[in-house]
Amino acid sequence: MKGAPLRIAVFASGSGSNFQALAEAIRDTGIPAEIKLLVCDKPAAKVVERAEKLGVPTFLFRPKEYPSREAYETEIVKRLTAEGVELIVLAGYMRLITDVLVKPYYGRMINVHPALLPAFPGVHAIRQALDYGVKLTGVTVHFVDGGMDSGPIIAQRSIEIGEGETEEALTERVHAVEHELYPQAVRWIAEGRVSLDGRQVRIRG
Repeated sequence: MKGAPLRIAVFASGSGSNFQALAEAIRDTGIPAEIKLLVCDKPAAKVVERAEKLGVPTFLFRPKEYPSREAYETEIVKRLTAEGVELIVLAGYMRLITDVLVKPYYGRMINVHPALLPAFPGVHAIRQALDYGVKLTGVTVHFVDGGMDSGPIIAQRSIEIGEGETEEALTERVHAVEHELYPQAVRWIAEGRVSLDGRQVRIRG
């Protein structure tokens, strides 16, 4: 007998292409998971429209209306608890996260980063890679530990940088890989195949 689907909340701030890719992968490829909630700090973001079309409930907030990050995260945690959320998936969520979220969800919160960590953490990772002149970049899915893209690594996939490749062209290729690798990592977690031991992430076959 199959268990209940893994209950997921997706956090996003922008267009939501990774949110869409994950929702479609769950629907079309049988990932044993369900997106219970979209959390978004920008009520006018396109991801909100995507969520409405997919029938995903939303928790929308404006950070400036709260006295601190901890204040709005406390409210978010209450909503996550009410929805029975088991995994947080950060998908272009452009807010620093405090211990209010990290501590209760450590080992149950993941992020996707457009570089091969630990290289090029933080913002503009694709531009950083091009400026540095590396020949390989890629995508990393990792657990969130409260540092800047510093959590234990779940999965990585490399991408060769073409001679004279533009940031726009490379960004498109990086996003295409994100849309494959991120749902794959969610599948492994939903199927109970991922274990975390310190910095070592093990995936059972």
